[in-house]
Amino acid sequence: MAAAQSGMGRLEQWRRSEAAGQLVRFAVAGGLTTGLYTAVYSPLAGFGWTSEQVANLAGYVVAVVSGYLLHSRWSFRGHGAEAKDTSWKFFVVSLFSYGANSFWVWLLTDDAVLAGPWWWPLLPILFVTPLVTFLLNRLWVFK
Repeated sequence: MAAAQSGMGRLEQWRRSEAAGQLVRFAVAGGLTTGLYTAVYSPLAGFGWTSEQVANLAGYVVAVVSGYLLHSRWSFRGHGAEAKDTSWKFFVVSLFSYGANSFWVWLLTDDAVLAGPWWWPLLPILFVTPLVTFLLNRLWVFK
């Protein structure tokens, strides 16, 4: 019982911390950014207008610009360094994000690997990559 109360106390402390608010703002801003990515990627890949990798690149370009604006001005506002210190770090994290998403696209849609449908990569792109990028942004970019 004491362990459960201790765990609940830590959860409550985290909920009241700055990190909890940042995570909620990051989720909203990231949801919007991911929605923009999906709105670009899906028709390009789904209708076969281009390859999945080219669609991924187009979605990335839209997402990185909107993501920097949303995250620097809202998600992590007032948390850490000035824009001159964060912009290059944010770009490095966004390149990691692009690389991760390119990996998901390759792994899940390439004919030589799993050869799945165009929409399979959206699952890890929506649920795995954002968690990693939140941690990188919180602990390194906007620290």
